[in-house]
Amino acid sequence: MNGVLGSWTCISQCGACCRLCPEERGEALEALSEDQRREYLSMVGPDGWCINYDSGGRRCRIYETRPDFCRVQQLGGLFHVSDSDLEEFAVSCCRQQIRSVYGGRSRVLRRFDRALRRSTPGDD
Repeated sequence: MNGVLGSWTCISQCGACCRLCPEERGEALEALSEDQRREYLSMVGPDGWCINYDSGGRRCRIYETRPDFCRVQQLGGLFHVSDSDLEEFAVSCCRQQIRSVYGGRSRVLRRFDRALRRSTPGDD
């Protein structure tokens, strides 16, 4: 990382990770097992968004019981990333997905970056 960003953190009312469109998430699908891939594809709505995503509230309706592939803690295992590199990988994945869904100059990306800066040790 460049030293400006802190630890990975999920921001409320983002939902970028809930954009499951298979055409846009080929890498993610390849990392999943056959059973996970089947579950993932069953969650894709006609508009490419997860059927469990509440677009009005911009939140996951099943957050507490969401599948393991929807949990950042599982990214390391899925993509063979070491624990020491997981924070940087998670930040990179989120930034890429937010950029893809909302744009590189979006309010959501600015909020994500602010949250990361706040999570940097010594910035309080």
